[in-house]
Formats: sequence, C-alpha cells, structure tokens
Amino acid sequence: QVQTVESGGGLVQAGGSLRVSCAASGRTFSSYAMGWFRQAPGKEREFVAAISGSGGITNYATSVKGRFTISRDNAKNTVYLQMNSLKPEDTAVYYCATGRGPFIATTPGGYNYWGQGTRVTVSA
Repeated sequence: QVQTVESGGGLVQAGGSLRVSCAASGRTFSSYAMGWFRQAPGKEREFVAAISGSGGITNYATSVKGRFTISRDNAKNTVYLQMNSLKPEDTAVYYCATGRGPFIATTPGGYNYWGQGTRVTVSA
C-alpha cells in the first residue's frame, strides 16, 4: 500500500518562506516522479511543481517559477517544496502525489497516489 504524508504547512506573512515535506512509502521511491498540487477554496486543484524519479528534471507552474523549488531525497523517501517570496494568492491546501512512472506529469491524471494535504496560509 502506497502512502504519502505531507507536513510543514502553516501560517506565514507575505514575503516569507515555508518548506513543506512529503514522506512516501510502499514502493521504490526513486522509480517514480513526485508532484505538488494545490487547491484554494472554490478553485480547482492546480499543478505547482514536479520532479522526476532521479531528481534530474523539474517542472514548475508559471505562477511559482523562480519562487518555489522542488527537491527530493531518495535515501529518505521524501520530497520537498521550498516556497519563498510567498504571496496571499499562494494560500491553499498543498497536496503531494506519487507519479505513475519515473517521468514528470503536470496534470492530476499523471499521479495515482495522493496525500491528505497540508494547509498553507499567507497573510497580507
């Protein structure tokens, strides 16, 4: 059974930084891409960032490029999302997802296991 558990969300002021983490278990971590998505109240879930199984390839949504950094530690079965220069519009529940294979995807359909989410609130 594959499990992904997010942590590290919280409340931060605009311009601040926050790092969220996702620990995965249940299969060979390095064989699968990992992604971060977010969902704000009243909005659809949207792609934030993704990283390939090896960690060598990353992809970011335009809205976060240059501010967010995705990384992974395959020895710890953990993926991270470092968020800098946070804006109120970054407020959302952030979800970690495990890919269907080693290559990244930017749509929810490219992922088959999801965490419960961690809430990030950015105050103005």
